[in-house]
Amino acid sequence: MKIKFIGGAGTVTGSKTLIESNGIRILIDCGQFQGVKTLRELNWELLPVLPSTIDFVLLTHGHLDHCGWLPRLVNQGFKGKIYCTSPTKDIAKLILLDSAKIQEEEANKANKEHYSKHEIAEPLYTVLQAEKVLPHFRVIKPNEQIVLDPEITAVFSNSGHIIGACSIELCLENKILVFSGDIGRDNDVLMYPPTKPVRGDYIFLESTYGDRLHPQTDVKEELEKYINNTVNNGGTIIIPSFAVERAQSVMYLLWQLKVEGRIPEIPYVIDTPMGISALEIFANNQKWHKLPEQEYVAMCAMFTLISDYSETIETIYNKQPKVIIAASGMITGGRVLSYLERYIGMPETTVIIIGYQAEGTRGRKLLEGASDIKIYGKQYEVKANINEIEGLSAHGDQNDLLNWLSQLQNKPSKVFLVHGENEALKVLSEKINEKYHFECIIPLMGQEFDL
Repeated sequence: MKIKFIGGAGTVTGSKTLIESNGIRILIDCGQFQGVKTLRELNWELLPVLPSTIDFVLLTHGHLDHCGWLPRLVNQGFKGKIYCTSPTKDIAKLILLDSAKIQEEEANKANKEHYSKHEIAEPLYTVLQAEKVLPHFRVIKPNEQIVLDPEITAVFSNSGHIIGACSIELCLENKILVFSGDIGRDNDVLMYPPTKPVRGDYIFLESTYGDRLHPQTDVKEELEKYINNTVNNGGTIIIPSFAVERAQSVMYLLWQLKVEGRIPEIPYVIDTPMGISALEIFANNQKWHKLPEQEYVAMCAMFTLISDYSETIETIYNKQPKVIIAASGMITGGRVLSYLERYIGMPETTVIIIGYQAEGTRGRKLLEGASDIKIYGKQYEVKANINEIEGLSAHGDQNDLLNWLSQLQNKPSKVFLVHGENEALKVLSEKINEKYHFECIIPLMGQEFDL
């Protein structure tokens, strides 16, 4: 059996792990690289194996960095099945179609305004190519064994990260491989705690927050403070958010604050068509989250839901103080850019960063104190207040990751640490060794191992 790390090694994006066993090829996740240019350029490269020779893709969840390369895979000849949970299928469909639309729009804009370095800017994939992924999906139920081959089975179990997200236990060649996917928090606002593995010969563990702990602060109190201070100064609050789960978590917290009379009567706007569609996924998958139906209905009624871009323009030029939740979460694309073009140069504006910001993204640059940022080929001076609420991350912190390993009844042969930046990988490796005495390996991109 061979394992090859094609993505998500030494970085938090582009997750792809290839398993080869007795002529069968399985890809765990098929994510898109985001962030710095050197990573984004990897999206245009061919895989080290022909997509037509891959039999199955097992998808842990529907975020772009885990599913966003599927249109390229299918376009290059993949004809196999993509297994995932029902919410993951719905989310992946939303995210892939939205991503393709954004890429087509940005390529057209770059060609029209001539700011691309290429003679003709092209999208990584088109909406039509994204649509061709959908017939390959096969929905599975969590905690039920799936037979991929007479000697290969898989079981998906809740990982708590976003709705439908799972870890995957793969049994083959008398060995158990456990792929964590992204691990959620044990005390998340909306998601149930992750299911912990009880056995595993080889563990593949994400390490996004491997070097840090989430602060034990009151998230609602922080939101209340930033909103009231900004409104008192006549400003607008912009919350760049991942459209799935984080947007809904923020909505829920804002709804609670409003019910408690702690934030003012101003417009609260959700401007992400994908986030609005994700609300329907929450409504249709009650067993996957903690939000009671009556609270869900009341929460949605508090917000103005914007789908049409003409309403976006109208909202942007409305001078009234307001709270805007718009995608994307790392400010890499989407409608949040239109708001920032208008508001990032105003000192009364507050931008609240609420999730992990990968290296090279606009969100990371803002957190690091950038004096200006580039949007659609133009530089904009940053005068807005940039605040971070770490307590809203959908990723488990170091303690959550260590705790996820706590129920193992056997000592794994190796723990491969993936989906993390260098310092996070190094620190988590030391902590696991110190606490459990497990051997940890930090694979390099493209590295292959015989198991």
